[in-house]
Amino acid sequence: MSGGVAKNDQGRLTEVSGLERDRPLLGRSSTAERVADILRDRITEGYFPPGARLSEESIGGALGVSRNTLREAFRLLTHERLLVHELNRGVFVRVVTVEDLEDIYRVRTLVECAAVRGLGQGPYGAGVTEAIAAIEAAVQAGEAASADREWQALSTANIRFHQGIVALAGSPRTDELMRGVLAELRLVFHVMADPRRFHAPYLTRNRQIVEALQAGDAAEAERLLLSYLEDSRSQLSGAYAQRIAEG
Repeated sequence: MSGGVAKNDQGRLTEVSGLERDRPLLGRSSTAERVADILRDRITEGYFPPGARLSEESIGGALGVSRNTLREAFRLLTHERLLVHELNRGVFVRVVTVEDLEDIYRVRTLVECAAVRGLGQGPYGAGVTEAIAAIEAAVQAGEAASADREWQALSTANIRFHQGIVALAGSPRTDELMRGVLAELRLVFHVMADPRRFHAPYLTRNRQIVEALQAGDAAEAERLLLSYLEDSRSQLSGAYAQRIAEG
């Protein structure tokens, strides 16, 4: 199925062409990690949609990196569950299963709710206050994107909102874990191709959560977040299952 979601080779050439603009990001010491960072961003932004085959020749040429470096970057992203290697066919952007989506929400609920719960009752110190300010900024960005009908920007703002929630834990390891989880989630949204439907209704709930955090009421923020995630899981998993069944 993974090859079937991509449209055609011409479309992939268009996607790859934009990578040449990313070449300066590699700097003088090109590494597989930097290549993986660039490709991860491109995948989560939808330039390489789920099911797209990644051409070593085209991508390596666009970025000016060796085949070995590119293969190592592919390996890293495969480990992150963003890519999949199919024997005798190549490397493809992964198509998330419905079971994967359920597990993604299971992890999100465990981690995001724990990050909020760990705050306890306010008032909070400078570090937490700064983290809450970043969440507020993400909420404002989402509200502005919705007003401008910029639905992809709304999707990005919503992801940043949840990254901000996780950042309340003050744990680089948790931040890294959720970066991968949320990147997988964006693969789902690219298949759905309707970010307004799955993000706009939650703007008000984002605002309620951040206001509870600003008031120092972590218990209320966690209650709101738990309900939010359950409703989001139910809505998205049902629609995604239907979309996958339709091919």
